[in-house]
Amino acid sequence: QWPLVASGGGSVQAGGSLKLSCAGAEYAYNKYFLAWFRQRPGELREGIAAIDRAGSLAYDDSVKGRFIISKDNAKNTLYLQMNSLKPEDSAMYYCASGSVVAGKALDARYVEHLGQGTQVTVSE
Repeated sequence: QWPLVASGGGSVQAGGSLKLSCAGAEYAYNKYFLAWFRQRPGELREGIAAIDRAGSLAYDDSVKGRFIISKDNAKNTLYLQMNSLKPEDSAMYYCASGSVVAGKALDARYVEHLGQGTQVTVSE
């Protein structure tokens, strides 16, 4: 059983929007940070957005201004609103959690729990 499960992926045209969700088991969701990672075929997994328990946010430059990370603690659910999608955003998206502040959370070395991914495909 996956500790975190992402959903909401799909196919969309460039310029469109998608909202991903990630539901987590309490032991995984309640780690200090929650984050979104993505992995394109043949590439390493990269961190793109993180939020920590203090409310601090971190974004990779590639998504800054287009993606918004948020969470609903009452539902143990993490979200990623993705706007102005580009073909290069096509990837498998994963949610993750760990114990460092948001500023460090985009580094995959700090991931303690990684969820089941959801595919996002953006066409021209």
